[in-house]
Amino acid sequence: MINSLDQTICQQKLDINKPKFTVDDWYRNNKLRFYCSEAQKKLAQQVLDKSDKVCEFTTETVINNKNETNHCLEERINEIEFCKNELARSRDVLPLEIDALETYKNRLQASLSSLKQNALDICKKCLSARECRIGIDLVNDVVEVELRKECEKIKCAERLLSQSLRETQEQLRRLKSSLYYLDRDLEDKENNLRIDRYNSTLRESSLNLSIYRGTCSLEISKITNEEWQSQTKKNIDASKEEVQNALKYRAYIDHILKRILDDLINQKKSTDEAFKRRIKETKEIKEKLEIQHSEVMTQANAMSRNITKLEKTIAEKEGFIALVHTRLGNRCQRPTMELTRDNVEQSLTKELSELRDAVVLLQQTLYEAQATLRYLLKIQVQLEEDINVKTNTLNIDEVHCISMRQSIDYRVF
Repeated sequence: MINSLDQTICQQKLDINKPKFTVDDWYRNNKLRFYCSEAQKKLAQQVLDKSDKVCEFTTETVINNKNETNHCLEERINEIEFCKNELARSRDVLPLEIDALETYKNRLQASLSSLKQNALDICKKCLSARECRIGIDLVNDVVEVELRKECEKIKCAERLLSQSLRETQEQLRRLKSSLYYLDRDLEDKENNLRIDRYNSTLRESSLNLSIYRGTCSLEISKITNEEWQSQTKKNIDASKEEVQNALKYRAYIDHILKRILDDLINQKKSTDEAFKRRIKETKEIKEKLEIQHSEVMTQANAMSRNITKLEKTIAEKEGFIALVHTRLGNRCQRPTMELTRDNVEQSLTKELSELRDAVVLLQQTLYEAQATLRYLLKIQVQLEEDINVKTNTLNIDEVHCISMRQSIDYRVF
């Protein structure tokens, strides 16, 4: 304490030489202080008044902005809900159309399988079986023509069905693609609704509010509302277009299946009718051949009996010739003048000549009969061969082919 007092006294001694202010200076200084104080007070009051106005204005502005934002949020939520409902309505149609088109695809696949593994295979087997016909029956008849025509129509139907199947699969892919984009759009809309609904519930007094301290801008949206609406409209329009295309494809498939079915059924009827006519013709010819065979056999038996009769008759004539020869020989033993050309000798000579002529005639007749018998036997063999050929043809056409063709059923389309 003593040290501090001593220091103060020493300081005063040092300040004795400092210049002093006048009384006017003192008054002026005080007056300046009062003026500055009043001016600062006035300025402070102005700042206070301005602050009140600024606070009131900013509060009103913030509230108005918040109300406007809440209104925009509500409108945006309604807009998103409307778009979402439109998307949902379009989306609900797609699975039904996909299922319907899948059914049509299965019909096409079943039709293709039926044509390849049933109808075409059976027609080819019939053609192959008919190649086993023998002899004169191996002809390119109406049945052959109709079978080949049926095979060609089946192949044309296969090509048309295969092309339709590829187009149907492509349309299914497009439908599923539209469904994917709609689902993704719906998911985005749902997430957007969740965020904006949550934002609409927030208040300035809500908990878990935070001020962003990052350096990047929070305004990262680059897509305009028109672009947003355009994209949603594009997805909806695309789905509707694909549904319309699918409906057209289903109508087209119904049309081609009916056309193919009618064409193949008509061709099958034509082929079956050709088979029936050919089988009937073959049966008629076979019956005639069998009748001919029976008559030829009867004739051959009669000719055999005739040959036996001719041979017996010739043998009998040889006895008469031997008798005439013996008599003539005996009469050659007559002595000298008794060796006359009398009536007996003339009669014997005449009898011998006529016997020789009769034998020649009988032998010629025998040769003709034998030749006729050989020809009849040859004809009999040929008829038997022809009957066997017809039997084989009937077995192929009536038993084998017709029984196979009964399993062709085009109505499964």
